[in-house]
Parts: sequence; C-alpha cells; structure tokens
Amino acid sequence: MIVSGIDIAIQKSERKTVSIFIERDGSVSARVPVKLDDKEIKDILKAKEYQIFKNLAEWTQLNEKAVEREYVNGQSFLYLGRNYRLKIVEESLGSIRFFRNTFYLGKKDQPKAKELFIQFYKEKLNSRIHPIIERYKEQLGVEPQQIKVMELQNRWASCTPSGNVNFHWKCAMAPIDVLHYMVVHELAHLIHNNHTQAFWNEVDKILPNYDEQINWLKIHGAGMDL
Repeated sequence: MIVSGIDIAIQKSERKTVSIFIERDGSVSARVPVKLDDKEIKDILKAKEYQIFKNLAEWTQLNEKAVEREYVNGQSFLYLGRNYRLKIVEESLGSIRFFRNTFYLGKKDQPKAKELFIQFYKEKLNSRIHPIIERYKEQLGVEPQQIKVMELQNRWASCTPSGNVNFHWKCAMAPIDVLHYMVVHELAHLIHNNHTQAFWNEVDKILPNYDEQINWLKIHGAGMDL
C-alpha cells in the first residue's frame, strides 16, 4: 500500500491497534486489525505520516554506521560486541579460526570468506545460545519446540506460532548481555505473541535494564553485517 509516497507492507492479524515498523533494510511495514478495510488503513497511516517520516529519518541516521567489510589483512569483524582484526595466512585453513583476539583466514580461502564467516558465526551462536535459553526458559516457565540459528533477513530473531525460536546468525556479533535480551524477548513471545504492555512486563521481570540492550541494537545494529 502506497501512503504519502511510501510503500508500506500491510500485515493483518487479530489485534486492536495499528503498529508501524521500520525494518532493518529500511522498508516500512504496518500490522493492523483484520477488521479494517483498505480505506480505513490508509486513513490511519496518513494520520501517522509524521511518525513514519521521523522514524525513517532516524533509521537513515543510524545506518550511516553501516560498514562494507573486505576480507583483507587488518579488516575488523564484530564478535560478541567487540571488533577483532583479520589476518590472512598462507596455508589453507578451510574455516575461520579465532585465536588470541584475531581472526585467521587462509589466502586460498579468501574467495569463500563470507561463507566461512557465516559458518563461524552460526557455530559460535549455537554453542552460546542454548545455555542462555536453558537459563531463562525455567524463569519464564516456557518450553520452545525447536531452536535454530539461520538467515532471517530483516529480523534478529523470531518466534513461530508452533513454538519454534529462531535466531539470526548475526546475533553472534552482539555483546553477551544483548544476546541475553534477544533470548528473553523471544521466549516471552511464547507467552504473549505480540508487543503489548503485558509482553514488556514479562521481559522487565527478567531483565529490568532491557532498554539498554534495545538502545545498543539501535545504535550498533547496522554494523552487525558482513
């Protein structure tokens, strides 16, 4: 749906209010009640025009921090909230190695460096995420069906209606406390499948300082990329 020159993806669900989101790629989406027709939706979005343009401007400013990384000596890569340098070595390693605060990549492996980095992040996140989930699922009294680390396009994580919890491999770039927030956020969706006050109250019970983690993601999220 085009509103004020902006293409807005509409998602209808059993909800009472209209929520507008700027996705990580800068696209705009709106979640609206099923009962609203197209004219009603357009009128509501038109009334929220200022909010939409303001949020888009903030997204543009924050994404000025986005970087294009090259797989060369000295390039920095994020891991658990810190940047570490890459060193190219002569021997073929067949994978990304991380040793003494340095990433190592074989010279012959450079053509598939991105693929190897993604595999590195997936493996590291898989090993980190499960103990965190075990900790918080007991506090929240929930039991996820499946836990996956995968490509999620514009979302850091997701919780499916069937109770599966998915995490983007890029989450391995975030600090541990932000990773804890991501886990609590998704597990709380097993109780409340929306972002109502009841949902945020559930998150707040476990992580009273969750606003700090949200703010970190807003500021640094654009840099969590390859």
